[in-house]
Amino acid sequence: MKNLKTLSFAVLGFAAVTLISCSAPKEETVTEEAVVEEVAPAEAPKTVVDIAVGSPDHSTLVTAVTAAGLVETLSGTGPFTIFAPTNSAFEALPAGTVENLLKPESKDQLTSVLTYHVVAGNVLAADLKDGQKVTTLNGQELTVAIKDGVVTINGAKVTAADLTGSNGVIHVIDAVLLPN
Repeated sequence: MKNLKTLSFAVLGFAAVTLISCSAPKEETVTEEAVVEEVAPAEAPKTVVDIAVGSPDHSTLVTAVTAAGLVETLSGTGPFTIFAPTNSAFEALPAGTVENLLKPESKDQLTSVLTYHVVAGNVLAADLKDGQKVTTLNGQELTVAIKDGVVTINGAKVTAADLTGSNGVIHVIDAVLLPN
């Protein structure tokens, strides 16, 4: 009987070892760390308005474009060519001219002056020819003159050319152009 008891314990032990070793393998827990890389959003291309806003020499022009309600239009698809007078160009106008144009009751006149500086299309400096006439958004024409490599638009000297934006180009000029 003692042998039977020993044999029973041996069989039970063997069965327990067999069951344990034959049981389903333990699942290994694998922890994966997600690597999140922060990517700065792509900067939208600058419009001609953005270029003017970013220029300390064009704050008066930006104020005028805003007062005339032309920011949205000139930020649109375009393309536009803008002959952009500097702050100094506005300062050279007779005293009180800018202040009067910026008054709400002068919005139509201000819009006429500003659209006289804008041509539909992308007109690069290399495209300009001496004597060329370009029609502005206000319907009147500007005359291009080129003499000894100096480009003027209705007498205003182009001091910087081909400032290219996503919706057009800016040529900086040293005078404000006034329509007839």
